[in-house]
Amino acid sequence: MDMDLLMAPLILFIIFVAPIWLILHYRSKRQIGQGLSDEEFKQLNELIDKADKMSQRIDTLESILDAESPEWRQRHDR
Repeated sequence: MDMDLLMAPLILFIIFVAPIWLILHYRSKRQIGQGLSDEEFKQLNELIDKADKMSQRIDTLESILDAESPEWRQRHDR
């Protein structure tokens, strides 16, 4: 009788849960292996461009501050 109580959930798990679990697992593995989608690649390139522009702006601002207030870095580090 105890064996019957254990067999029903085990059979249900094997029939329904395990196949769905395996399908979802391998689908996610395949998506990870494919790399970036075209849209993700485009977004990444846009972010790289924005980061480059921000870096140039920061360099420009630092050079302006260096010219106008040469000791600004020491005051900021305190």
